[in-house]
Amino acid sequence: MKNNLKGAKNIGTTIEKRLNEIGVYSLADLVEMTAVEAYQAICERHPDKTIHVCYYLYSLQSALIDLNWRN
Repeated sequence: MKNNLKGAKNIGTTIEKRLNEIGVYSLADLVEMTAVEAYQAICERHPDKTIHVCYYLYSLQSALIDLNWRN
C-alpha cells in the first residue's frame, strides 16, 4: 500500500483537502482513523454540504485496498 494520499486511487484534490482538514495526511493516517470515522468527521466539518456516502466513504475505503471505488 502506498502511504501517500497523492496518487492513491479515488483520492482527488477535493477529498485530499478535506482529509487534510481533519488531520489525515497519509493512507496510514486513514487506516488509523478508519474510513467511516473520516467520512463522519468530514460531514461534521461541512454540515452545509451534501457529501454522498457512495462518493466519499466508498472512495476512502477503496483507496486503502487500492481498488476503484465502483468495484
